[in-house]
Amino acid sequence: MKRRSGVVAALVAMVAALVAIVATTATAKSSAPAAKSAAGRALVSCKRGATIGFAVPATGPAASLGQPQRRWARFFVTRWNATHKKFKITMREGDTQLPNVAEATKVAQSFASNSSILGVVGPAGSQEVVGTTPILQGAGLAFVSGSATRTTLTDGSRTGFFFRVVPPDAVQGPTVARFIVNKLKKKNVLIIDDQETYSTGLAADAAGTLRNLGATVSRDSVSQSASDFSALISRISSNVQVVYIPWQLPPKAQLFAQQMREQGKRQILLSSDGTFDPSTYKPAQEAYASNFPVAAKSKLITSYKRTHGGEPDFFGAPTYAATQVVVNAVSKACANGSATRAEVRANIRKTNIPAAASVIGLRLRFTARGDLNGGRFGLFKVTNGNYTPVG
Repeated sequence: MKRRSGVVAALVAMVAALVAIVATTATAKSSAPAAKSAAGRALVSCKRGATIGFAVPATGPAASLGQPQRRWARFFVTRWNATHKKFKITMREGDTQLPNVAEATKVAQSFASNSSILGVVGPAGSQEVVGTTPILQGAGLAFVSGSATRTTLTDGSRTGFFFRVVPPDAVQGPTVARFIVNKLKKKNVLIIDDQETYSTGLAADAAGTLRNLGATVSRDSVSQSASDFSALISRISSNVQVVYIPWQLPPKAQLFAQQMREQGKRQILLSSDGTFDPSTYKPAQEAYASNFPVAAKSKLITSYKRTHGGEPDFFGAPTYAATQVVVNAVSKACANGSATRAEVRANIRKTNIPAAASVIGLRLRFTARGDLNGGRFGLFKVTNGNYTPVG
């Protein structure tokens, strides 16, 4: 009898424990949306100005791309503060050290926990966007990138939070493919990705269109951390006419070009926006690179060059646009002296900046999922560090 009573008591205790676990789990799940909602709706005083975050690879392997973005973002804030004496913008910078996603998440966490930050410019890399999304969304923060192009970033999972002022790889890949087949008149292409989120997605987008255009496409892959490409280059068939490297780090692309030259490979070398760095990527052979839209003859570019040693830093120009979007949205939200992150998100969704006021030469407005409406890519011929538009 005692044994039976003990068993019954144990069963009762077990059931009670299970009920408690279920109740705790349900409470945790139901509180997650509430936490996001609370973070996004907390009022921030902005009577004297406001603060935004800027996630940028200021140091590390991608610093040669991050520094132009940094200069362009600061250029916008400086111009804004010079003409808005009663509503100044403070920009908190976080060094993401692309492609080190762990550093990007640290930056996102610091922005999320800083209650004064109302919106974020960046991150720069597609893999950084993927890694920081849970943190920034959880904090109710909108983030606007000037360079993250992976197509699936706007698949609906970040709607209302993530925006970009550059077109996706679903535009870049086909643009490159059509240029190879229709302008270069080549139909045997080797695509080499660098195994990162940005590169593999762009490689797939370009390969699909190339095949649809009747081209022969072969694929290869190499780690982004590789420092010697000689074995990879030795495998390039003499039948290949164009080698396409949709890579993210200009120094790696430059090394690859040098080693191609050393091995006597004479294929045309074509790269993506991630290598668009005249100070670093200077291949000696016939080469081309794609890049974001930029209004090269605009007064903004002229003004920037005047204060930055005559260099246009085209890769960083879209980050000026991203900063413009975030600051305009924050300014509108702060019109009554206080703002919430949710208000800033709503204002970013409504962005409509005319082409005349846009450094990329296109009207700044977004699709429902956060893509730039009507974006396009251009092609440049690369000759010893000189980048000339060709398509």
